[in-house]
Amino acid sequence: MTRRRSTAQVFPDTPAGRAAAGWLHHLAVEKGASDNTLASYRRDCLRYLSWLADAGIDDLDEVSTAMVEQYLTDLRRGDPDRKTQALSASSAARALVVARGLHKFAHLEGWVSSDPAVDVAPPTQRRHLPETLSIEEITAMLDALDGGATADPQRVRDKAVLELLYGTGARVSEIVALTVDDVTDVDGMLKLTGKGNKQRLVPVGQPAMRALQAYLTQARPVLATGRSHRLFLNSLGRPLSRQSIWQIVKKAAAGAGIDKEVSPHTLRHSFATHLLLGGADVRSVQELLGHAAVTTTQIYTHVTVDSLRQVWAETHPRATF
Repeated sequence: MTRRRSTAQVFPDTPAGRAAAGWLHHLAVEKGASDNTLASYRRDCLRYLSWLADAGIDDLDEVSTAMVEQYLTDLRRGDPDRKTQALSASSAARALVVARGLHKFAHLEGWVSSDPAVDVAPPTQRRHLPETLSIEEITAMLDALDGGATADPQRVRDKAVLELLYGTGARVSEIVALTVDDVTDVDGMLKLTGKGNKQRLVPVGQPAMRALQAYLTQARPVLATGRSHRLFLNSLGRPLSRQSIWQIVKKAAAGAGIDKEVSPHTLRHSFATHLLLGGADVRSVQELLGHAAVTTTQIYTHVTVDSLRQVWAETHPRATF
């Protein structure tokens, strides 16, 4: 089991640094934040504390609303003197979320007298519709990894990974974290551990289950040279990494002749979009994806609305005049 790095070791020994360490400890212990989330928040905290230090501030109680607004402006503008590049609206918004979370926590704990960041609004972000693949493109990717009965263990594993990514809509981190025990005794179900260590059961279709069973019986025993309990292993018997899964997806896309940029998240987007196009309701898709809020899931409705508009325009007798 990997040990999480102590936050006290990375933040300066100042009132602001101790507040940041306390907040991240709270997120890890009380909120169950993932290692990836903590690493991202730690980086943004360090950037914010560095900016404050340059302004001569080492105590959050000395920060004003105008300073937080200036911090956001500087993030969007960049600083050649400090060799920092301008951040996109989405990256700056994430950095502001961290700064606001830190100030809110310090205020709730009674370490500061006020919360100067509570009314600072994030920058307006352009809405980017998620990239999706057609059902035909997904099928071509899966066929590209189909080696039949003579397939080597890695190819059998890769087919199972791809089937699960598209068949369950799982995040790449959720696939990496799967253990053998997560293939439940309940027929056709898989246990996923999402953000905040929240677990959910998701159904697995017959093609994905066949690919998974083929991996468990034919490939994993060959790959399992060590004692790892993780479901998916590399050729050395170690847990398969996120980077390896990215390469599996890219290899399958190349084999299918797909020129567009394809990632594991593309399969998750495609999973959600195809469900909605097939008539699934947003709430059900939200549960399957493990989204905490339905507003996160609703971005996919823009994709399906465009498709519905096209169908209506092509088929309704009063669509054109």
